[in-house]
Amino acid sequence: MAGAPRPSGRVVVTGLGGITPLGTGVDKFWPRIVAGENAVDRITHLDPSEFTTQIGAEVRDFEAEDWLDKKEARRIDRFIAFAVGASTMALNDACLKAEGELAEQVGVMIGSGIGGLTFLGEQFRRQIEGGPSKVSPFLVPYMIPDMASGYTSIVHGLKGPNSCVVTACATGANAIGDAYHIIRRGDAVAMLAGGTEAPINEIGMAGFCSARAMSTRNDDPAHASRPFDAERDGFVISEGAAVLILEDYEFAVNRGATIYAEIVGYGMTGDAFHITQPDPEADGATRAMKAALRGAGLEPGAVDYINAHGTSTLYNDRLETLAIKRVFGDYASRLPVSSTKSMIGHSLGAAGAIEAAVCLLAMRDNVLPPTINYEKPDPDCDLDYVPNRSRPAPLNCVLSNSFGFGGHNVSLIFRKVS
Repeated sequence: MAGAPRPSGRVVVTGLGGITPLGTGVDKFWPRIVAGENAVDRITHLDPSEFTTQIGAEVRDFEAEDWLDKKEARRIDRFIAFAVGASTMALNDACLKAEGELAEQVGVMIGSGIGGLTFLGEQFRRQIEGGPSKVSPFLVPYMIPDMASGYTSIVHGLKGPNSCVVTACATGANAIGDAYHIIRRGDAVAMLAGGTEAPINEIGMAGFCSARAMSTRNDDPAHASRPFDAERDGFVISEGAAVLILEDYEFAVNRGATIYAEIVGYGMTGDAFHITQPDPEADGATRAMKAALRGAGLEPGAVDYINAHGTSTLYNDRLETLAIKRVFGDYASRLPVSSTKSMIGHSLGAAGAIEAAVCLLAMRDNVLPPTINYEKPDPDCDLDYVPNRSRPAPLNCVLSNSFGFGGHNVSLIFRKVS
């Protein structure tokens, strides 16, 4: 790219923005995660009474008008508004203003597993009730997943590489990893990277209920998301977004940026097994973690903590545990592993980005976030899941796992910059 500095080959994180069911903004949700608070409750975005699952983790303190023009805020799909809000927070946190020629060297890579499903559902209803003329001309642009990146780039005037990842529940992590490579090869000096999702709507709920993938613990929502617990019965649907500011190391240092950590490993594999079920031998997950370690040039013992995909489903939790044992051997029994989905549910394409942000905050504060609702041990899930309460621990290197329908597996490794 013309005028871009020579890449250092190192990529660091300098800004975080996040929207979760435990709060909009890092300063709001992070203390509540450390405290082990629960965000799962009966769904209010719609009347859930006709669904087999009636619970979820909703974002209830986000106002699109705080981040967008009022007219646009009322019109666009929620997943786009989440992306703009999280991106604005991240840019402010990084103190990064991409103006003039610099705008051509700052890009956006924000993914969504589903995209504008709410807007699509509304427009489909309009067509059924009033015919094709009632469908909005904005249907396509507000439905397609890439509009999170596209709209964010427009709002902030970012003219560098602009793309979108769609790999189901691995989306947010894939977006961060792909943006990492864009910077390493010199196509940008900085990238906004992450994921966004707003799937709590009639058609989304109907689809997941039909798949029997979600918890039906409707009478006890606070205990519905219970990763690695023997009585888990499915994931809890969630929404939100997270965006990280990634920068070339030299660029960040030269402008005096505060650095959270360095991305040192990115592993990406495919199961080639089933459209929804993970490989029964955990082959893809195992290879993703090994690839991340290999790329980082690290031995397994260098990892201090794993933020697990940990969905609270029967297969995922057991097979992720198996994969961790295969990669880390005897050290696995001493390696802390936790799932923040126990508190905020599963936000699908946003989950990997939110969990990457959690990893960075955990490193900053040297604290292990807990897995809440861990009450009855499963013999097949026998690691240290940081049960029910956070605890202090020195964290210099952490790994985050994200796995998705279609057999997508992603592992990211972050390390403190000394």
